Amino acid sequence: MKRVISLLMENQPGALSRVVGLFSQRGYNIESLIVAPTEDTSLSRLTMTTEGDTRVIEQITKQLNKLIDVVKVVDLSEEDYVGRELLLVKLDMTEESKKQVQDLGGEILFKNDSLLTAEFVGSSEDLDKTMITLTKLNPLEVVRTGLSGISSTS
Repeated sequence: MKRVISLLMENQPGALSRVVGLFSQRGYNIESLIVAPTEDTSLSRLTMTTEGDTRVIEQITKQLNKLIDVVKVVDLSEEDYVGRELLLVKLDMTEESKKQVQDLGGEILFKNDSLLTAEFVGSSEDLDKTMITLTKLNPLEVVRTGLSGISSTS
């Protein structure tokens, strides 16, 4: 089962390395990872997705809470949350690719006579479906962020 874990951690050198090391030592895989500063410059928010049953995720969160740099750990999957990803795709510039981007709800960020770059924002599932359609256009390059999420509760 895919899980989304969010943690606040001190914005210090080596903090991310310790979190990733914990996963590596225990043989857990991180599917996606985003780290960015928060409104408090001394803290960063790390949002990651991983796979695991309830027991595994409980063990992960307990281990994360033991790390000195970690201030708070939240399993967003256990509550209401909003999650979004960004997908950037470079395509040959054709009428078909332009139409497909628009039909899929994307935004064209750049275009010239030979290329177009488009962005799509949505849930992981929506972007998975978008990629299936875009694959038929033979994308030249694809860049996808990990899931960024925020709790819908106070």
